[in-house]
Amino acid sequence: MTTTGVTVRTIHEVPRIAAVADFFSDVWQTPRATPPYPAEVLHSLVHAGGAVHAAYTAAGDLCGAAVAVFGEPAARDVYSFVAAARTSDRGVGGAVKQAQREWALARGARTMRWTFDPLVARNARFNLVKLGAAGTEYLVDFYGPMADGLNDGDESDRLTVTWDLAAPRPPQEPPAPTGTVLATAPDGDPLARTDGATVWCRVPDDIVKLRAADPALALRWRRAVRDVFTAAFAEGRTATGLSRAGWYTLTREGTPA
Repeated sequence: MTTTGVTVRTIHEVPRIAAVADFFSDVWQTPRATPPYPAEVLHSLVHAGGAVHAAYTAAGDLCGAAVAVFGEPAARDVYSFVAAARTSDRGVGGAVKQAQREWALARGARTMRWTFDPLVARNARFNLVKLGAAGTEYLVDFYGPMADGLNDGDESDRLTVTWDLAAPRPPQEPPAPTGTVLATAPDGDPLARTDGATVWCRVPDDIVKLRAADPALALRWRRAVRDVFTAAFAEGRTATGLSRAGWYTLTREGTPA
């Protein structure tokens, strides 16, 4: 698959898989000797019927990658184990996800799930707005303590997203928050609002930079957002969008997103 000047292919060769493992080490800022996803693990997932997708520039440089495995056969569901792209290469993430989508649809899957840090706003917009997936599950401290260069010192809450592969929602800008203030953020401004039907929750502009500069403040944000999300999900809501200003839209089924 070739798009936006990037070629995405499934890979099976050990050297190429090893290069993907090194790429993930660089993204997660871990030594290549101790990668977050070792090459032998990735190769085993391919052997078990999963897929490693790698994105290459026109010059042949690796610029993105993702790994997917099948979930329960009865659910016709694929689980995207990991995905990453160089932030300097626009469009790579979308190309990799579309390649995963085509691979999964060709094998009978109808949905794809993965998790991400709900405080990382750029990933939330990509997942919920660009791809049209929905946040369907909030996981508190999912991995336990993490010691990589991006997550060290924080708690590893994750949001599960579910992507309808056959009929993803079209991209649309979420509505601006209105209504009553439910909670105040660590910066003193509103954290959550509701108009009775919809709940909105705000996240920091750049949690990765904030975590590096002030880990204690980042952790306060984590726990504040967690309280809003867990309460909203207990009411049967899902996350259906994130505005450019950093506000999540949390809706019940049947409520316009």
